Amino acid sequence: MITRQAIETSLSRLRIFLAIDGGDVQLVQIKDNGIVEVRLLGSCVGCPMSLMTLRAGIERALMIEHPEVKRVEQVR
Repeated sequence: MITRQAIETSLSRLRIFLAIDGGDVQLVQIKDNGIVEVRLLGSCVGCPMSLMTLRAGIERALMIEHPEVKRVEQVR
């Protein structure tokens, strides 16, 4: 089972990289089916590269660290 604490710990390591460009990420919820919902903040909002950040950065890192994560979705 994926815990909120475990995902927050992983996201805290990713926030360092997002902050370099003025961005941030907020954990919204973890669904029972392995989907993690996040909200991109700061300069990530409206950035044309935000989908790449979400998929190649955040989703990939979470799926490697937590095999129970099946997908990461952005919510507003």
